[in-house]
Amino acid sequence: MVLTTSLLAQETTKKSFLGKASETLSNIEKHYAVSDGQQLFRETYPYNDNYNASYLGGGENSTKSNPYSYLWPFSGSLSAYVALLEKTDDHKTKAHIDKSVLKGLEKYYDTRQPAGYASYVNSAPLSDRFYDDNIWLGIDFADLYLHTREQRYLDKALEIWTFVASGMDDKLGGGVYWCEQKKESKNTCSNAPAVVYLLKLYEATQKKHYLDEAMELYGWTKKNLQDPSDKLYWDNVNLNGKVNKAKYPYNTGQMIQSAALLYKITKEERFLKDAQESAQAGLGYFFSAPNSENKAAAYPVLKRSDNWFIAIMLRGYVELYQLDKDSRFIDTFKANLDYAWNSMRDKEGLFGKDWSGKVDPSNQKWLLDQFAIAEMYARLAGL
Repeated sequence: MVLTTSLLAQETTKKSFLGKASETLSNIEKHYAVSDGQQLFRETYPYNDNYNASYLGGGENSTKSNPYSYLWPFSGSLSAYVALLEKTDDHKTKAHIDKSVLKGLEKYYDTRQPAGYASYVNSAPLSDRFYDDNIWLGIDFADLYLHTREQRYLDKALEIWTFVASGMDDKLGGGVYWCEQKKESKNTCSNAPAVVYLLKLYEATQKKHYLDEAMELYGWTKKNLQDPSDKLYWDNVNLNGKVNKAKYPYNTGQMIQSAALLYKITKEERFLKDAQESAQAGLGYFFSAPNSENKAAAYPVLKRSDNWFIAIMLRGYVELYQLDKDSRFIDTFKANLDYAWNSMRDKEGLFGKDWSGKVDPSNQKWLLDQFAIAEMYARLAGL
């Protein structure tokens, strides 16, 4: 069989991106892993004794200096390795997930009922439990099941969903809270991915109630958290009905993925239209116009954000591409990731956050930013 030029180029890109994902993961293991047999990581490199996590919403845990990362950064390891496994089906990657990643993950398991994963390791005093942290894990376990058909992964995905479902009530007409201990707001980051999660559970089980719940939650999120003027998504709504109108890449990206999956399942054109409108709006909002910041770039340049927010946004664009084969968005991400490899890495092979060509002022690299880059290389491989 003779491969066409375009197929040869695609295969070359796939190998290149998979190699970059693997090399990045190796660099993470080298510079962040804690060598005490726990299969856990430091939060930053270089390690900073004075580092405080600013993303925990306050409280005692956020002001402590800890030997291990919090759950959220750690969870990026599962996402990255699952993305790599889906593209390679490599037995070494699968073994690493089972023997290292999942072993480390269990250090965050919290037996308070309903059981779930806490924001810090269970050998420390009790920490808060965030519904969105658990949703990202649940999605990964569902993906593991859909790829391998090993029941234990589905069992874990279902167990985590029980915890997430406990974070829903009728206040504000529905929706999932952000944090179990701080039921003050319902956030796009705990509702949009919950739709994705439910749709993957539906795909795994074919139980219609998961699809029904997904459609209801999708409608709630769109009604309460979408900016109707541009089809992007705000951050959260508090129990007084006040909306925080910050717009982050991952929130819109997860609603793109939700809409794309709903179209894939239902074939209702409204969902495809939703996904395409938000995708086009995202290109205009989360990227700079060509040449406006990086004179050498002939492509839209990603605006500075946490790399993980961008990786989660990419999931939505990949899901949409599988449906409409519009390569504009994927090509834009590829161009940015090519730039990142050549110009955003330091001497340790770790990545900064600035995609525009400016010098990144921070010497300290966050664990989750690194896993996010690895995940993106894996997800773009072969597209």
